[in-house]
Amino acid sequence: MTDYDLLIIGGGINGTGIARDAAGRDLKVLLVEMNDLASATSSKSTKLIHGGLRYLEYFEFLLVRKALNEREILLKAAPHIIHPLKFILPHEKHLRPKWVIRLGLFLYDHLGMRKTLGRSRQIRLDSEDKNNPLLPRFTDGFTYYDCAVDDARLVVLNALDARELGAEILTRTKFLTARNMGDHWQAEIRTENAERRTVTAKVIINAAGPWVSDIIDDSLSLPAHNRLRLVKGSHIIVPQLFKGQDAYILQNADGRIIFAIPYAEQYTLIGTTDVPYDGDPAEVKISDGEIDYLCEHINAYFKPTLAHGRPLSADDVISHFSGVRPLYDDATKEASAVTRDFVLALREDTSQGNRGAPLLSIFGGKITTYRHLAEKALERLEGFFPEMIGPWTADMPLPGGNIVNMEKFIRAKQAKYPWLDKALCARYAHLYGQRMDDMLDKESPNAVLIGPGLYDYEADFLVTQEWAITPEDILWRRTKLGLDWSETDVENLGNWLRDQISS
Repeated sequence: MTDYDLLIIGGGINGTGIARDAAGRDLKVLLVEMNDLASATSSKSTKLIHGGLRYLEYFEFLLVRKALNEREILLKAAPHIIHPLKFILPHEKHLRPKWVIRLGLFLYDHLGMRKTLGRSRQIRLDSEDKNNPLLPRFTDGFTYYDCAVDDARLVVLNALDARELGAEILTRTKFLTARNMGDHWQAEIRTENAERRTVTAKVIINAAGPWVSDIIDDSLSLPAHNRLRLVKGSHIIVPQLFKGQDAYILQNADGRIIFAIPYAEQYTLIGTTDVPYDGDPAEVKISDGEIDYLCEHINAYFKPTLAHGRPLSADDVISHFSGVRPLYDDATKEASAVTRDFVLALREDTSQGNRGAPLLSIFGGKITTYRHLAEKALERLEGFFPEMIGPWTADMPLPGGNIVNMEKFIRAKQAKYPWLDKALCARYAHLYGQRMDDMLDKESPNAVLIGPGLYDYEADFLVTQEWAITPEDILWRRTKLGLDWSETDVENLGNWLRDQISS
């Protein structure tokens, strides 16, 4: 007998998605994450659930179709953290011709099972409209629909559901090494308290993201059969550049595209870059060149809307983040053209070449297709678990997501908690969905305000229910309150957390 059926390495979207699916199939699951959930690539995305319009140029029709189908499934499963988003694509006359864009959008409308979102159309951009933020030279454009997502919370929701279904989720726990014992693995892990622990599992799933090759090469001392290509993607957050809730997708002369997306009520999220990366994923940072590139690209499309009518510059950047995408190396020359599809590498050999316990490593993938990836990963393991039940996640909501109409849901919660500020109630609804009832009492709690927008009962909920330990966990991954916090506010939260953990 082994301690676990699956030992999953990595607490990003793929690891937690597999943990949820596997636990729901009655497998005994242990997931270990060396830092916080979603602390690396999975919280550094463009925050979209999308088919990937530009992937059509690389003839990745199957990937786009999968992603469009998953977009519908996820929107239904988590309407509190995923919502429809209209995109405006200004036509740049010297780049892609209109017929190419129309064809691409026609395919985008019809490749997947579009049930909820509107179809694309061609539009006129009125330069006389004072609310039009684009430069007057842009007279034509297109609109289409995708979805926005709180990426870090999507990871947390999968981890929550996995735990509810019986999985053990250990954050701040590092996978050290493992020995292939023939019919199982014997692994060493180090917990948050620096305690070493030995566990056994029938299968190891390597979902370590940008560290997937390090697990194979260093921790397991196995020869690599697949190659990983690391690509850095950076984003900047600036003061609101335009009013309204529509996003913009902007073409560039180098063939890349940049998104400008409404973010956290009063900001604009801009990204992403595609830069080859060969450093430590834990040390990834945006470069001055990337900031300038993004600002220059925005200024090529938008009127100067900031104070004093000046163009966007590095001085306007309020926050920024960079992530390392662990893409499967398909030998493509340009980083922006590397496939975003995933490869599941299953091996049953030991370092001596003999048959042993299986190791399944995840290369590549998109946040949009994580649920489909999890299904395919478990499909690859069916031979090792013959009594495992079939797929189940396509029709099941994520925690808090059992909501038919989000607007009606928010109104109902505002009526239920009349003492709660309406904006705060809406924020709770979009973060926690139905789970906000677990956090709030029917009467106003004797709440203590720790910092802007954060009361002690919410912080306590995140610590006790969602694995939050540090201010960064709370302010940037469980919420996005960090955009409005001062250093003193962060220090006060750190003191509060230390008092809570020590008590």
